[in-house]
Amino acid sequence: MRSVFFLCVSLACLSLARTAEGAPSDDMRHAVSRAAALQGVALAEGAPASAALVGSSNRGGSERVALFGDVAHYRYRLQVGPSQQDVITLHRVVREDGAWRPARATRAVFMVHGDGWGFEAAFLSSIGSAFVPPEQSIAAYLAKEGVDVWGIDLRWAGVPQNTQDFRFMKNWTLETHAADVGVALGVAKLLRLAGGNFLGTMHLLGWSRGAVVGYAYLNREARLPRALRQVDGFIPMDMAVRFSPQDAQQQAWACERHAALSNARQEGQLEGGLLGPAPGIMLQAIGQLAAVLPAAPSPLVQDDIFGPGTGRPSNRKLALVAAGATSVLFAPLQPVVPAYHLMGSTPDAMGLPERLSFTHEGYLFEFGQRAAPYQSINEVVETEAWACGKHVPYGDRLRDVKVPVLYVGAAGGVGRYGEHSVTLLGSRDVTLLNISTLPETARALDYGHADLFLADDARVRVWKPMLQWIRAH
Repeated sequence: MRSVFFLCVSLACLSLARTAEGAPSDDMRHAVSRAAALQGVALAEGAPASAALVGSSNRGGSERVALFGDVAHYRYRLQVGPSQQDVITLHRVVREDGAWRPARATRAVFMVHGDGWGFEAAFLSSIGSAFVPPEQSIAAYLAKEGVDVWGIDLRWAGVPQNTQDFRFMKNWTLETHAADVGVALGVAKLLRLAGGNFLGTMHLLGWSRGAVVGYAYLNREARLPRALRQVDGFIPMDMAVRFSPQDAQQQAWACERHAALSNARQEGQLEGGLLGPAPGIMLQAIGQLAAVLPAAPSPLVQDDIFGPGTGRPSNRKLALVAAGATSVLFAPLQPVVPAYHLMGSTPDAMGLPERLSFTHEGYLFEFGQRAAPYQSINEVVETEAWACGKHVPYGDRLRDVKVPVLYVGAAGGVGRYGEHSVTLLGSRDVTLLNISTLPETARALDYGHADLFLADDARVRVWKPMLQWIRAH
């Protein structure tokens, strides 16, 4: 559990993509493009959504699921490398104007998730929830409002729980994930074109580590002429890739985390390219135990984990602390920023979270159970190096990125500390939206990193202003 929170953390685009072993062949690029185009035509014409994607180099398939009203969810599995693990899932949440026929939409957004949770858990968490209505998640909300919502499951999000050998992750890096985003953006564009969306915008949204992937992708795309770029706007959410000179302490903490992770990787403490011993499985256990046995002592931790004489926390208490006081789980290292947490809470007499302030408790327990079992480590090490001020090959062209930008922060998450990263871009049209309900001195209790998507009032505080920005750009 500690490890995951320790890190909580045109066809032109296809020409930028590469496999884990290097640049893809023309045959592979053409197969992906041809498959996407044919699949888009089939879906637009009302063919069954189970029709397989075409192309021998593109193993996978597609699926359509009706969500509510006229909103549906499409999934496309795309083979992006030579091994069976080199697979991403492309998601689309969109209104339909007929059976299996996505409605035309001039505005689109492409979402990249962060650590721990894939697209559906992060951005479509309301579907199947027992605690919120189906339209109460950001992807569902934007789709209902007429935005064509796309997103990706990065490679590690689809690694099966019964996996034993993780050497295939060793070469997965920020570059790998940025290239995969490029492939997915290219396929999304083809599918939109096949559906008659000849005009319109595509904004890139990245939450947490997904924002880092977003910066890395935009840096790649900046090498192309503007007319060949895919992204028309950037929405980084609650993340920093560099800290301002005034936040030297946060940079020093990043250097400490980078050193610790690098040493663990070099000494063989982390298997293959794996980030920790199945952190997602631990998150699933925390959520499940809190849901079914909330008052029972947690079997997942030792006595007095929160201090002498505190005893063993209940399953519910452990889940609340993990969400509301996430920074304590970084010990002995420091968190990303002071008092960093996933969800705002009110404290008990000891200062530990007693109840959540913005998000339904049961929704938190569901969220934990939806974590991906495993995650790769290299992108985390590279993120810490970037935040530490070390050279990484992902920032040399950011000044050439001049698309409109909306930074969305959570005052109890990364918040204002992520605003400096936006200044690395060449963008002049920059909007800052920092969600805060309390003074800076109370940031330990304020809107959290995951409240941006799971809070009861996120639709009003976060999603509606984002929708207004998307419509205005």
